Amino acid sequence: MNRTQPLVLGIESSCDETGVGIVRGTTLLTNTVSSSMDEHVRFGGVIPEIASRAHLDAFVPTLEQALSDAGVALDDVDAIAVTSGPGLAGALMVGVCAAKALAVATGKPLYAINHLVAHVGVGLLDGAGGGRHNGTAPQLPENLGALLVSGGHTEILRINSITDDVQLLGSTIDDAAGEAYDKVARILGLGYPGGPAIDKVARTGNPKSIRFPRGLSQPKYMGTAEEPGRHRYDWSFSGLKTAVARCVEQFEARGEEVPVADIAAAFQEAVVDVISSKAVLACREHGIKDVLLGGGVAANSRLRELTGQRCASAGIRLHVPPLDLCTDNGAMVAALGAQLVMAGVEPSGIRFAPDSSMPVTSVSLPARRQ
Repeated sequence: MNRTQPLVLGIESSCDETGVGIVRGTTLLTNTVSSSMDEHVRFGGVIPEIASRAHLDAFVPTLEQALSDAGVALDDVDAIAVTSGPGLAGALMVGVCAAKALAVATGKPLYAINHLVAHVGVGLLDGAGGGRHNGTAPQLPENLGALLVSGGHTEILRINSITDDVQLLGSTIDDAAGEAYDKVARILGLGYPGGPAIDKVARTGNPKSIRFPRGLSQPKYMGTAEEPGRHRYDWSFSGLKTAVARCVEQFEARGEEVPVADIAAAFQEAVVDVISSKAVLACREHGIKDVLLGGGVAANSRLRELTGQRCASAGIRLHVPPLDLCTDNGAMVAALGAQLVMAGVEPSGIRFAPDSSMPVTSVSLPARRQ
């Protein structure tokens, strides 16, 4: 196996994107994604059974397209990496079974990796925005943090080592930010997915027209730097979603027109305000000088703007990969897989099971012995 510039095929199927990416070391050869999002629109959210069946239909065509675009054959691949968690159980199972079948058929080593850490690993690809180059292979900065904001996760991480040492600093205790966007968009009649819809409508609204709550920001949850509160770096968006619903009900009860743009703008400001402020606080108090923003909600214009402003004020460098590498994709899986290969980490084998609640502190699954 080539351990200096390994050719790695990555498979992602944790939610509604079937992704196959291929990298050589830190060079991205292809990032092929097939999304089943359109099949979920009428339900207002991802339906696990539909997503799983869509993965079954899309995997082989997506794999063939990726190999063709990269100009490589399966026999050329040095290793295979697959998302083993976290994610939807049925969707994960499709990708994992496909990866195991490929590993058995080709004899290639298989790495079962963490979906969330892969969002950070994508920053190591050439030109992806997270690494320092200086004419050599990109490397993640020291004292790196990662702010992951998506439909299923809102977390702030400290990356001591991308291959074996990731620390969770804070996370949402209920809804993820993306979930809150989808639910509020439904309340406002804006459809699914909620993130892009609210982002667009909010541009014409007044974010100061309504003051929505910032969850877990009260002193009893925050504490101090010397005596941190239990939820100092955590988020909660469930109460915010309820506050929006009550606000809409009040306008309707008075027979008044619901100011959708103002509510969308005020809701979005509440989300990005508390996300960015707590993330910057965690970075400052842990000596983190660089932070990578990833996940589907990283496409949100106001989140990128406010996080960038607050990071700059705090002397923190913000790194944002290209948007197609922020959302779920196979390239990020392949990128992290390549890092594991280059670090000499032992493959996972084929005896592992997908884990829908895989903790972020587990970068990859070790081989299971009989």
